[in-house]
Amino acid sequence: MTTFLLVRHGAHDWLDRGLAGRLPGVSLNARGWLQAEQLVRRLEGRDIAAIYSSPQPRARETAAPLAGRRRLPIRILEAFDEIEFGQWTGLGFDVLQRRDADRWRQWCERRSQAQPPGGETLPQVRRRAVQGLEQLRERYPAGAVLIASHGDVIKAVLATALRMSLDDLERFELAPASISILEAGEGWQQVRLVNGTD
Repeated sequence: MTTFLLVRHGAHDWLDRGLAGRLPGVSLNARGWLQAEQLVRRLEGRDIAAIYSSPQPRARETAAPLAGRRRLPIRILEAFDEIEFGQWTGLGFDVLQRRDADRWRQWCERRSQAQPPGGETLPQVRRRAVQGLEQLRERYPAGAVLIASHGDVIKAVLATALRMSLDDLERFELAPASISILEAGEGWQQVRLVNGTD
């Protein structure tokens, strides 16, 4: 059995303001760095076989203190990258509601069908993330693997395990630096924790 510790990156200055997406140079702010340091304490006593991260700096930075303490490398896996938001990258929520209201509303309400202009669909995101998990499950058939990623990417993984529609992702929250736990074996998955913040 593989235990996946799915960690949303810590706080950054775009949080609750807009779609940072894959905008270059989006790093943790002071609060985010504190959250990253607190992960070390929160995961104390838990064996971790490997640490993987999205390529985005805020995800790598969230895993860095723990990786340093455990003397484990942070391996980058594109499967857990942030959503490619295309032309929406770097736009504030207020701008999206003003400039592209219909498509933005569809994105918020019908994630299974919506697509940002020039970006990825959520089914595409889910497919790559689930494939990434399966690769890691085969590589680490017994042990815990920490994955630092992004809210909607982790939500898509959890929704898949729970057989939820991607349209329902707004029904639950994943706070910055939260830990969700998914256990997986050959042909099965079980969600053990969602949005753990203690």
